Amino acid sequence: MDFKALTSYLQQLLLQNNAQVASMASLDIQALNYKTGVEHWSALECIEHLNRYAAYYNPLLTAAGDNFHFGTDSVYKKSWLGHLSIKSIHPDNRKKSKTIKRMNPVNSELDNHCIDTFLHSQTQLETLVAQGDPINFNKKVIPVEFFKFLKLGIGETLEFILLHQKRHLIQAKEMLHAFETKKAQLV
Repeated sequence: MDFKALTSYLQQLLLQNNAQVASMASLDIQALNYKTGVEHWSALECIEHLNRYAAYYNPLLTAAGDNFHFGTDSVYKKSWLGHLSIKSIHPDNRKKSKTIKRMNPVNSELDNHCIDTFLHSQTQLETLVAQGDPINFNKKVIPVEFFKFLKLGIGETLEFILLHQKRHLIQAKEMLHAFETKKAQLV
């Protein structure tokens, strides 16, 4: 895949994720905080989890975008680590994975501010993706959050973040659907 195709793909993911979260802003706080079990995440907890990842990755991506511009390479290439990371969190992979404790929002008290924070952090990603061609998406400069001496490329990190978002937004949507189902049964 060339950098232009990657940029287009990332922009599409960004738009989809942003639209889904923005649509949640008008929902009742009870629906957003509903969960089917103590250890399950509510829709807001899913978003808070993504906010915690954004707090780590967005500043690194912004700095990388400012410092690593287009070189002779114009084809997006995933490393073995990038491929493995993306595959593990891909929305099609429904296998549960353990969350690092500091990234686990379970039982947090959350409100709509969580949605605002998410949408604000997305503007940073939008700016970086919009730069497109000038950035060398293959440059390995982003330390993996849980194992910092391993590094992902800028493109791999963006793809990882956006697919990770999509995965958890599907989870949030499922929890909102469970709330609506339960609410309908009570009527």
